[in-house]
Amino acid sequence: MNSSKIFLLAGSFLLYFLVQVLMFKNMVIFGVAFCFLYVLYILLLPVEMKTIPMMLIAFILGLGVDMFYDTMGMHIFSLVAIAFVRNFWLGILTPTGGYDENLQPSMLNMGLGWFVTYSLPLFFLHHLLFFYIDSLGTNLFFPVVQKIVASTIFVFVMSIIVQLLFYRRRRGI
Repeated sequence: MNSSKIFLLAGSFLLYFLVQVLMFKNMVIFGVAFCFLYVLYILLLPVEMKTIPMMLIAFILGLGVDMFYDTMGMHIFSLVAIAFVRNFWLGILTPTGGYDENLQPSMLNMGLGWFVTYSLPLFFLHHLLFFYIDSLGTNLFFPVVQKIVASTIFVFVMSIIVQLLFYRRRRGI
C-alpha cells in the first residue's frame, strides 16, 4: 500500500470518527433507531487488508467512540467482531473472477445487490452484539430486537446515502 493510500485511509478514519461523535451521537429516531455509521469505515476498507491490522484499526476506532459515548468497551467489542468476520464474509461473497486489486467493497464498485448481501448481515451482527451487551441482565427482549432491526435498517440507508454523496466509482485501468 502506497503512502497516498495510507494518508487517504487515515483521513477517512478521522472523518468517520469525528462525524460519529459530533453529529451522530445524539441522532436517534423514535428512540429505537441509532446511527452507528462508523461501522461503514471498517466495511469499506480495501478487500486485500489482512484481518489483524483491520482488527487493530477497529479497536482504535471503537475505543475513541467508547470514550465519547461512555459505553465501556461495547463499541470496541462489536466493531472488532465485525473486523474479525469481514474477510471470512468477503471470501464467501467472492465473485467468479475474484476481486480486483485495491478494490474498495462499496456499492458503487460492486453493485447494490452485492452490497446488500455484504453489508446488511455485518450491520446486523454489529447491532446484535452491541445491543445484546447493552441489555445484559434485563428482560427487555422485544425492545432490544426493535433497536437491533431499526438501527440496522437506519445505518444501511445512511450508508447508501453517504456512498452516493461522497464516494465515486473506481475507474478501470
